[in-house]
Amino acid sequence: MLSNPFLFALLRFLPARLASWIGGQLALHVARPRMKLRDARARANLALLRPDLGDATREAMLSRRWQNMGRTLAELANVDRLVSPAHVSVRDEPGYRAVLDMPGPMIFLTTHVGNWDLMAAHLKAATDRPPLGVYDPPADEKVASQLKKARKSYMGDAITGSGGAARAILRHLAKDRAMLYILIDERREQQVWFPRFGRDLPPSGNLDFTLRLARKASARLTPFYLARTSGPNFDLHWHPPIDLTQSDDKEVMATLDAFLGQACIDHADDWLALHDMDLTQPGHQPASGM
Repeated sequence: MLSNPFLFALLRFLPARLASWIGGQLALHVARPRMKLRDARARANLALLRPDLGDATREAMLSRRWQNMGRTLAELANVDRLVSPAHVSVRDEPGYRAVLDMPGPMIFLTTHVGNWDLMAAHLKAATDRPPLGVYDPPADEKVASQLKKARKSYMGDAITGSGGAARAILRHLAKDRAMLYILIDERREQQVWFPRFGRDLPPSGNLDFTLRLARKASARLTPFYLARTSGPNFDLHWHPPIDLTQSDDKEVMATLDAFLGQACIDHADDWLALHDMDLTQPGHQPASGM
């Protein structure tokens, strides 16, 4: 969808709810049959993450997941229209507003659950904190260009995690009440290193980068995510800010696993990484009873 400017423009022209539905149908009936390897990988990963479910239930989740992935892509064309109480309901909104109004820099971290672009746009619209997003551009130049154009309209400034990014981010976090938005479940070497799923893994990648930035900038960490409820409608879940002066990395990792990691399991039918990792590899299988 992102590589087709005509389709993207059409989705923008249509009502947001209809565009989201079309995206879901395209992913389920067009993309899924052509992506058998990813579908099989998602099936194997889901069996490891949700052994409590029967085969039929997991298959229904996988079908729903393809629809949700298509919805998420199609919703990129209409993110600004979805930043609304009609589409996003905040759990304990007064408490969330109080967090947004706290002094000092803050890093908001999340995973690819629900609609992470809408999450960023909603955050930007909800506060006057100076925003900055960190993202890894897709390898496809056409997709990367379309994505950058779309994100700039609702996310504001964004920076890739390339060389020199840390210095630029630290300069940003030095601003009064600055905020940073970052995803910590990026895929590397056909694997995710967060969530840990009971695996004995140290902080790495974006998560390690975030922890080091937060300590240098004296910034609090606020985990949050969007859970899709139906169609282009979501619940925003958030965790109280984590003060790194009161917690070591081990404690922070445990907190993030319990909140964001569990969200990836509970909402596996709307988690992007499910088809991009391979939890069957030796050393990466989830721990039993996690």
